[in-house]
This record gives sequence, structure tokens and C-alpha cells, in this order.
Amino acid sequence: MIIGDIAEGLTRQVEGVQSRVSGLFDPVVRIGVTGLARAGKTVFITSLVANLLERGRMPQLVAARDGAIRTAYLQPQPDDTVPRFDFESHLAALTGPEPHWPASTRAVSELRLSLRVQPGGLLGSIQGPRTVHLDIVDYPGEWLLDLGLLDRSYDRWSDETLTRLAERPEAEGFLRAAQAAAGQEAWEEPDARALAAAFTDYLHAARRAGYSDLTPGRFLLPGELDGSPALTFAPLPAGGTGRRALRREMERRYDAYRRQVVKPFFRDHFAKIDRQVVLVDALGAIHAGPRAVEDLRRTMADILGAFRPGRNAWLTGLLTGRRVERILFAATKADHLHHSQHPRLTAIIEALVAEARRRADFSGARTGAMAIASLRATTEDRIEHEGGHLDVVRGIVEGTGRRAAFHPGDLPEDPARLLVPARQGAERWLDGDYGAMRFAPQPVVLKPGEGPPHIRLDRAAEFLIGDRL
Repeated sequence: MIIGDIAEGLTRQVEGVQSRVSGLFDPVVRIGVTGLARAGKTVFITSLVANLLERGRMPQLVAARDGAIRTAYLQPQPDDTVPRFDFESHLAALTGPEPHWPASTRAVSELRLSLRVQPGGLLGSIQGPRTVHLDIVDYPGEWLLDLGLLDRSYDRWSDETLTRLAERPEAEGFLRAAQAAAGQEAWEEPDARALAAAFTDYLHAARRAGYSDLTPGRFLLPGELDGSPALTFAPLPAGGTGRRALRREMERRYDAYRRQVVKPFFRDHFAKIDRQVVLVDALGAIHAGPRAVEDLRRTMADILGAFRPGRNAWLTGLLTGRRVERILFAATKADHLHHSQHPRLTAIIEALVAEARRRADFSGARTGAMAIASLRATTEDRIEHEGGHLDVVRGIVEGTGRRAAFHPGDLPEDPARLLVPARQGAERWLDGDYGAMRFAPQPVVLKPGEGPPHIRLDRAAEFLIGDRL
């Protein structure tokens, strides 16, 4: 262990002690919200906060139903160096006269919501109300996957990545460029930039195709690092070991990415999280096909590997810092299905993350899986179809303004009918065809005391914070 790592560990322990001492007076629960592209992180946070401020649609959150939450209010951003989550603008986008989806997550942001809670029981009546602070941290799921790079050398990462890419048509252009560059002993900066650009093009194409393993995540969301050497590398086959070899330079830049980009994110944000939400676009993966579903299953297991799950005991916290206590895997866009199919979607997300959940449960963290819709964008209907009835959802098709009825196909009752072909590398589904449609948010009139309409957001909140209220 090097001196820098020791110092970072001591800093995290001191910060953990400070957080716990302050938490003795006004408890603070840090909730991480992440997911992969188009999973709906921004909408989830916006609707969750709006429904905690106005709790009329939150009957499954026990503290809201029983009136223990006396009031809720937004506080100033607690971290001076982290942008504030723009809740007001996002809510206006979703509930305004011309509703539309807000911009997606592109960097870390944070919001503090404070709840004034009256504890139950005799002790609660003596103490009176107390304040519980919820610090909600929004960050891209691609950055979370990067944590897996911390224990992967460049050689291992290159081998694993190139093996995976060999089966994907989206990678053909990059693989040709990588093969041409293999063993190159002399290079110029344009060579490195062209190779990194080809790899970045592949990552964008893979995301459009529905794949989930999109590391390094900053290649897709570079921000202020765009064009820097730390974001100008790519995997290469073995070969080229000279001092000026291109592969050697790619390794140096990969190590700089881990040291200067990934580790600060872990230290400054991820290591401080108490509860975690992982949003999953399972329907999008099913629509993309068996390989996308298998890729999603592996990605969920990798995501959980980034956590340090376990019960956040006082002594353990003093010695080793925070541990994530609860992890919720939520399949989003449940409003794209008739409610009769929601149990099937829940069974599929549970099966997708079964391996990941077993790891967390074994380590002491409590995990959950459910199907939700952070903002309900459809209504349900039943139509005549081929001499029978068909359960559909109706909504406004995004980008067209027209209303349409949609039936994505019947999900199987047994998730194995999806997961087995996915594990076997099937090219397409043999006994089903699953469609996808993007709906725009519908105009909504909110009554006093009501937040935006949703599906099971109150159950998600009960799982995440119910025990702390």
C-alpha cells in the first residue's frame, strides 16, 4: 500500500466520524441514484422529491400515510463544490403547459430535502419532532461501472474488452483500427487520438444498440476532460513493448484515468452513500434482444461489485467508513405495460439481478427489486383485437404529438424463457417479439397536496428510507 492510499483511507475515516457525530443531532441519509442511459434518473429524483413535498400520492410510505412526516422543505446545497440538482426546472418541464422530458444526467449533482418527522411511541412523544435530511446524489451509471476498473490492469481490461467486442458488429471499425495499431513501436499524437475516437464511436453505437457495459464512462460524458490524454486511450492486443510503443502509452493513459478520474469520484461521492437506487431499463434491453439482456445481467452483477454492502454499525463505521445498507434495483417505465404484466416485469428484474442480490444479501446489505414508473405517462385501455380483447396503454408518442395505443408483447411468466436464450447467445427471441415506444409526458393537473402521478414510487421510498422515518 502506498502513502497516498493510506492518506486517502484516513481522510475517509475522519469524514465518516464527522458525519456520524453530526448525524446524532440531525440524521443525514445519503441516497445515491444511478442507472444506465435512458433509465430515467432525472425523472426519478424530480418525481420523488415532488411527491415527498406533496405526499397525497404516497400511501405506501408509512410515515406519509400515518402523518408522521409533518412537513418537508428543500435546503441549500450541502456540498459547496457539487452542482445543485435543478429540481425546479425539471419539475416545470414535466408538469408545465407543454410537458417534456428534462435533460439527462451528465455529471454529479445533489439536492438536500429535509423532513420534519414526529417519531412514534412514548419516547417520540417526549422528544417531539426531529429533522431527517435526505441528501440525494445523482450521478451517471457509466461512472459507476468505471469503479470496476480500479482492480483491473490495462492488460486485463484490454483482453476482456476485445474479447467482448469480437462478437459485436458495432465494433468492426474499431477492431480494424486496433489490429492495425497492434505492435506499433513509434507513434504521434494524431495516432492516439484517432484510435480513441474510433473506440468512442463504438461506445456510442453500443449504447444505441442497447448494450450496458460502456466503460470507460467518461468517454461518453467527457465534460471538461474532453480531449485530455486521460480520455485518449483504447484497448489494444498484446504486442509492442518498447519505450515508445503505442500500447505502452495507452497503458500509461489508462492508469492516469483510473488514478485521476475514477479514484476521486469514489473518494468524493460514491464512498459516502448510505442507500442506493439502480434504475434499469429492462424493457429496452428486452426489445434490443437476447445479447442485450445477457449484457444487462452481467452489468448488474458488476455494478454491485462496486459497492461495499453491509450493516452500517457504529464501530464498523468508525473503523472502515460508510457501507451501503440498502440497494434497490428498479425496472423503470412500468407505465409502458398494462398493470396485468407488472408482476412479470418484476419477476424479470429479480431474475436479472439474482446473482448480484445474492452477493449483497450475503454481505449484509438489504436489497430489493420492483417495477416502477417515476412519472406515469400513459393510461390503460382494452381494445378489440382479432376477435378478442387486448390490454394496451395509451399515450402521446414522443416527437409526433399524436396519441397511440401500444401493446409491447406479452412478457413470459417464467423469466427463464428470456434469460436462458440470452445466456446461450441467441441472436433473437424464438417465441416472442417485444416492441418499444417512447411516450412523452402527458399534461397533468395537480390537486393541492398531490405530487406527479407515478407507479410504486411510494413503495420505493418506503424501502429506501422508511426505517429512518
